[in-house]
Amino acid sequence: MDESRKKKLIWQLPFLTLLIVGTILIIRQQQSTPYQKNSGTIFGTTYHITYQYDEDLQEEIVNKLKEVDDALSMFNKESIISKVNNNEPVVLNDMFVEVFQLAKEISKDTDGAFDITVAPLVNAWGFGFKNEQMPDKQAVDSLMTIVGHQKVNYNGKKIVKKDPRITLDCSAIAKGYGVDVVARLLDKKDIKNYLVEIGGEVVTKGISEKRLPWKIGVTKPTDDALSESGELQTILNVTDKAMATSGNYRNFYYKGKRKYAHTIDPKTGYPVQHSILSATVLTDRCVRADAYATAFMVMGMEKAKKVLEKNPDLMVYFIYDKNGQLDVWYSPSLKEKIQK
Repeated sequence: MDESRKKKLIWQLPFLTLLIVGTILIIRQQQSTPYQKNSGTIFGTTYHITYQYDEDLQEEIVNKLKEVDDALSMFNKESIISKVNNNEPVVLNDMFVEVFQLAKEISKDTDGAFDITVAPLVNAWGFGFKNEQMPDKQAVDSLMTIVGHQKVNYNGKKIVKKDPRITLDCSAIAKGYGVDVVARLLDKKDIKNYLVEIGGEVVTKGISEKRLPWKIGVTKPTDDALSESGELQTILNVTDKAMATSGNYRNFYYKGKRKYAHTIDPKTGYPVQHSILSATVLTDRCVRADAYATAFMVMGMEKAKKVLEKNPDLMVYFIYDKNGQLDVWYSPSLKEKIQK
């Protein structure tokens, strides 16, 4: 080795040593930093959040979730959405506008299968805030006049309705949005490893406390609304992804020999009768996963596949009824994430 190369190597050694030592210290610090666990209730459901950080962020997390509740909760009489529904003067904040505009985009992309104006029909069929069941055709036709995403718009300052009786309901998108809001908070803290879950909707990043990828189970559908067995159909690796599931196998009732499930088609006014029992969607934002999971339950498998062709970021896992037996269909890109 010539003299110049020796000198160059001698100068490089301290930097290499520093790099190695620094890497070891970072790994040790990551391993010694505790995982915090926060839980509670929000949006009428529960949340569970796990993250690797030196501080407990429960207070900040609760404050963020309250912001979402104040914008989008129909159960909160002082929320922005409640005042919009009651046609009261209200200042629309960034959260409300962001969700409203995204809902409109997804409504257009799914040909109206996703629609935040569908609440009156959901109530009429007994799956919302009221205990009604089995509306007749006249009642459905009447309600259809105040249902339709195209009948409500944002003009830059306020929500404009074609009929003052139109009501907005973000229950099929708010949980996913809440998950994203908490994930943004953790990202701002430069937290590398976390799982945020609200009512079954999830976002993950990095690795779990066991130093393994985050894995989430998809529940096997059962035709028993009271079942708590929680038997899993599959387990998915959802590391660095958002995941949401919508299903018809818990919220339903029978009238005569016919089953009526809670997913209402906004275009017909009636509960859907497709074979899909549950739709699980994985993508980068939970708000999108949440909304598209609902839309796919409305659309059925063939129409959903056409939407997937336009949205390569979406991966799905469908569980459906095939001649009385459970069967599955999933996006080819999801295959590597299936653990069981």
